Amino acid sequence: MDNSALLLFIPTFFAVSATPGLCMTLAMTLGMTIGVRRCLWMIAGELAGVALVCSAALIGVATVLLARPNMFLTLKYLGGAYLFYLGVEMWRSRGKMAISTDFKIQNKVTPPALVSQGFITAIANPKAWAFMISLLPPFINPDHPLPQQAVLLIGIILCFELICLLLYAAGGRTLRTILQKRGSVTTMNRVAGTLMMGVALWLTAA
Repeated sequence: MDNSALLLFIPTFFAVSATPGLCMTLAMTLGMTIGVRRCLWMIAGELAGVALVCSAALIGVATVLLARPNMFLTLKYLGGAYLFYLGVEMWRSRGKMAISTDFKIQNKVTPPALVSQGFITAIANPKAWAFMISLLPPFINPDHPLPQQAVLLIGIILCFELICLLLYAAGGRTLRTILQKRGSVTTMNRVAGTLMMGVALWLTAA
């Protein structure tokens, strides 16, 4: 990959990462409900999912998967149903991810659940596949070894994703602080629950 292509690749994929989407909305929601530090577990799962999608786009697996949409539909609907359930529970100020009336109490959601949530959201998002299939392969130079180029490009993409996810999670944490000052835990839970349900509907309708 030459320098001119790399200079085009960097702003292109930073814009893709920074654009509000399923994973960014999820990061903002979790930043508000469980905090940025615990949200890192979800971010780890999301990054693993993005790496898988990028790798599949480069080696052609994505073409096979897109030819069998039922594989996507099953994963998409199951993941969407689970996220919607979490959103309803948060809206009702119930469940492990809802904000407690006692802000000193840590939520009980487990790291494995957060990792799987991020991973499933990343790989079940058809728009992520569409972006990677359409934008990533053209930056590969056929005159150079694929592995080295793949490591470089995917590494850059994951760095952008990490930065943007942290920014969105921090934004959610800031929103929680603003709402917390107003003393309305119910409002915080309903905002977070509505965002979570929106992510679920977005995922299933995409």
